[in-house]
Amino acid sequence: MGLGAMKGTTVQLVAFLQPLLGWWHGSTGKKPPGSTAAEMEAPLPGLSLLLVLLAVGWGSGAVTAWAASPAGCELVQSTTDCTGRWLSSVPGNLQGDTEELLLDDNTIQVLGNASLLLYHQLWHLSLTKNRLELIEPGAFLSSQGLHVLSLADNLLFTNYSLTAAALSVLPALRTLDLAGNRLTEDMVSVLVWNLSSLESLSVARNIIMRLDSSIFTNLTQLLELNLEKNYIFEIDQAFEGLQSLQRLSVAYNYLPCIVEFGLTQLRVLNVSNNVIEWFLAVESDDLFELEVLDLSHNRLLFFPVLPRQSKLHSLLLKDNEMSFYQRLPNGTSLADVTVQFLLIDGNSTNVTTVSLWDEICHSNLSSLHILDMSQNQVWYLPEGFLAQMPSLTHLKLNQNCLETFHLSEGDPLGMLTELDLSQNQLAELGAEVGTGDVLPNLRLFNLSTNRLRALPSGVFTYTRKITTVDISRNRIDLCPQPAVAGEVESPPCVDIRGIKTLTHLSLAGCGLQGLGGHPFQGTSLMHLDLSDNHQALSGDLEWLQDLALTLQVLSLRNTSLSSTAMDFSAFNSLVRLDLSGNSLTVFPTSLGILKLHSLDLRDNCLLALPPDVAWTPLGKSLQEVYLSQNPYNCCTLGWWDALQQVKGLHIPDGQEVTCSYASRTLSPRALPESILWSCRWQTADLALLYLVLALPTCLTLLVAFAVVFLMLKQKLLKMVKSQCGVSSPY
Repeated sequence: MGLGAMKGTTVQLVAFLQPLLGWWHGSTGKKPPGSTAAEMEAPLPGLSLLLVLLAVGWGSGAVTAWAASPAGCELVQSTTDCTGRWLSSVPGNLQGDTEELLLDDNTIQVLGNASLLLYHQLWHLSLTKNRLELIEPGAFLSSQGLHVLSLADNLLFTNYSLTAAALSVLPALRTLDLAGNRLTEDMVSVLVWNLSSLESLSVARNIIMRLDSSIFTNLTQLLELNLEKNYIFEIDQAFEGLQSLQRLSVAYNYLPCIVEFGLTQLRVLNVSNNVIEWFLAVESDDLFELEVLDLSHNRLLFFPVLPRQSKLHSLLLKDNEMSFYQRLPNGTSLADVTVQFLLIDGNSTNVTTVSLWDEICHSNLSSLHILDMSQNQVWYLPEGFLAQMPSLTHLKLNQNCLETFHLSEGDPLGMLTELDLSQNQLAELGAEVGTGDVLPNLRLFNLSTNRLRALPSGVFTYTRKITTVDISRNRIDLCPQPAVAGEVESPPCVDIRGIKTLTHLSLAGCGLQGLGGHPFQGTSLMHLDLSDNHQALSGDLEWLQDLALTLQVLSLRNTSLSSTAMDFSAFNSLVRLDLSGNSLTVFPTSLGILKLHSLDLRDNCLLALPPDVAWTPLGKSLQEVYLSQNPYNCCTLGWWDALQQVKGLHIPDGQEVTCSYASRTLSPRALPESILWSCRWQTADLALLYLVLALPTCLTLLVAFAVVFLMLKQKLLKMVKSQCGVSSPY
């Protein structure tokens, strides 16, 4: 379009928008609320500028862009995405065959009767995070095929009865999200009263406090119900009529207990993050479909009383106050004590007697795969407790008070692949090791942060699939131990030699001293953590040579490493090396030939790195390097500048790297020019400097000598001639 045509279009657009400008100036006779007469007469430069920009955009081809993308929305096949477009209403110029319309994060307040009139094929509508206060009763009359409707994070509490009338004309609606609308239980009851086709309903993040049988009466097809993050403290037969319900979440509420649980059709129940002290299933031989029960982050005092027959495969009890009480530490027995529950319902009173101290679980847990009892107060497990779980694959007992744990041949935990006993008070790990298998399928064994001094001899001999062992922060030693004069019997130690499947081993903070011999002989370790062992390293790394071909990740953090003679050149497979928290004063030269991806040199005593580090095999392979907390010399930062130029190298702590100059701590990224000049003088070649300083003096003396010689040349010649020309007598 030529300049003249563009000007013409601009004039037409300004003329077209003139009534709008006139309204703002008061030409329509209406005054915006709160404006004065002076304000009405004053020009609006902001709006005028907007009109000019619109005119320029119109004339520069913006019309074509808008036509291709109405209202700035993105169109992909039959899906129109208008998310975050500051829309105050539903665009009326979208494609009529739109099936999925996303209007999230806009400013729509009302969904009018004509808002969706053109979109007859709509099956998914999302209006999350708007300012929606009202849906007019006829808004969905032209979109009765709607299956999915998301109205989360709006203000539907203001006109909920009219919105309910609008929803009632959706016979095919399957999924409805009403989360975050400040709805009470009565409002929810009205909104969902006629939605018998619903299969999934979310009313999370509202202000629901109490549920009874009247709330969800007509939702006979409901499969999934989300009530998370409300204020629910009581549930009175609210789910009894939901015969199809399979997934129920009441997490993050204020439920104090669950008694007479009898939802046999339910598959997943999440009641985590409440204040539940008791969970009691109804005493019945009916088969419960329950597969997942999440009671984590509550105040459970006892192991839950589960249904006698169920399909439970995941039981999550993390972060409670649970323990077993048949045996108390002082020897007292509570085996014959019963507990009575007094249940008051209206005028009727029901007393239930439960033998909670009979800790033999009467539930069928043969299908249980995952049991998480971490972060409780368990100090022992009742005899035969785990024998009821022959299918168990993951057992988490970390962060309890366990003092002993016993393993034996033919243990019922033959399917166990992960066992976490970390952060307990284990002083002994009992095991009956013979010729049979002990935990034959175990892959991960975590014993960190206990009080162990040793492990049973041969405990790993028959764990044929073990790959990861964490025995960090126990006071142990590795076998073989160096012989000490005068000792008849060697101290206890942990023997991991010959465990061919072991790939990950953590020995951090074990107080290892003077490692020697071949403690890793016969293993194929790829990850080894020896950090926080201050006396583990002495001399060379000969004791690690058995891992030279397989080791990929090695942590020597905080091991008092100071010798630059440590030779890493044999570890060609290393990709990650942690040398932080040591006393290195010089960069180990043997690292230069390695092809590491990650190197951690933080918190050492390094003054500089080699100037050519960026051009070594190490510099070319590095992807990340940590360098902070070292006293680098500001005058020897050539290596730093070179690393900045290495493509693909990331220095995560680069902003924290500092250097020292004359008792000052500076950032190498912005050194003052005066310091740079001073550094140039300090790093200059002194011999060359002296030569440059002496050269003018030498030249001056030479010139002076030449001048004197030329001036006295005739006199000198005569003097020589007079002395040498006299004949000598014979």
